[in-house]
Amino acid sequence: MSIEIISMAVFLTFIVGVLMIDLVFVGRKVHIISAKEAIAWSVVWISLGLSFYFVLFYFVHLLHGITTLEELREICRLYNPYIEFKTNTFDQMLAEYRKAQAINYLSGYFIEKTLSIDNIFVMMMILTGFSVPQKDYKLILFWGIFGAIVLRFAFIFAGVAIIHRFEWVLFVFGGFLLYQGIKILFEKNKKPKNPKDSKLVKWVSRHINVTTEYGHDSFWFREKGKLVFTPLFLVLIMIEFSDLIFAFDSIPAIFAVSRDPYIVFFSNVFAILGLRALFFLLANLINKFRFLKPGVALLLVFVGAKLLFHKNLRDWGFQPEYSLYFIGAVLVISILLSVLFPKKEASN
Repeated sequence: MSIEIISMAVFLTFIVGVLMIDLVFVGRKVHIISAKEAIAWSVVWISLGLSFYFVLFYFVHLLHGITTLEELREICRLYNPYIEFKTNTFDQMLAEYRKAQAINYLSGYFIEKTLSIDNIFVMMMILTGFSVPQKDYKLILFWGIFGAIVLRFAFIFAGVAIIHRFEWVLFVFGGFLLYQGIKILFEKNKKPKNPKDSKLVKWVSRHINVTTEYGHDSFWFREKGKLVFTPLFLVLIMIEFSDLIFAFDSIPAIFAVSRDPYIVFFSNVFAILGLRALFFLLANLINKFRFLKPGVALLLVFVGAKLLFHKNLRDWGFQPEYSLYFIGAVLVISILLSVLFPKKEASN
């Protein structure tokens, strides 16, 4: 069994274990998440995500089992072809590689965190559109996030395989992200559609037995021997489908900072794990951050351009940490502008 498979198995076991602790022990009772609980869990997930930077900084070479200079060069050829080593001994080059990979992880983590702001908008629209009781939010979002991790795993490793075979796909990703960013930047605010009117919801409702009651606090139950699905099941499908759509933005965006499937997956997972706590923390405040949407658009334009010109960046002296600086600056400036220039309340 390869070192990559063992490392991934250990990581997934850790993630599943943390999720099960949250579900079985912390979240064993259906309840409304308080602001205090949301803050506590946000601190936990963000701390885990940031701490993983140090794990990679010291041990990322073990992920691919790098023990010789030849193996290091081969892994860089496959996953980090634009790294420029400033040293020439194996130990020094390995230290440079570890630092670059850790920075790429952190950049990907912040990209995913920033892009997840839009995901929170959509989740809120779905939950309110279906009139889901607040006490059921935790259950819905838990399984929504669990499903998102599975979907991202498949998307990321399939994407890396495609890129290795057809490198020109990076230009397709870059053009798509550039288009998405410009579109978001200039599009006018539209009234969101009622999620109940979705074709997906209508199709599912025609093919399964769905009740209109939320009283069971579950996705399905048996009545007179027949399986009956609750509206929570439809909501879960809509949230999974929305994450599938968002994956078309977020995963190509992270390929702008790393082609290593493990780095991309790690950054995705840690960002997604904190999405539920972030949802409860920002649900009532998100409309106040009026400049976050332009910030997300600018970020998409940046990563799209980075993919389009990835071959030129090395000649221009672009370093991995520059991406991290730009992402952090966009996020901080967007929040500061929102605080300094709040949205004016509509007068009666």
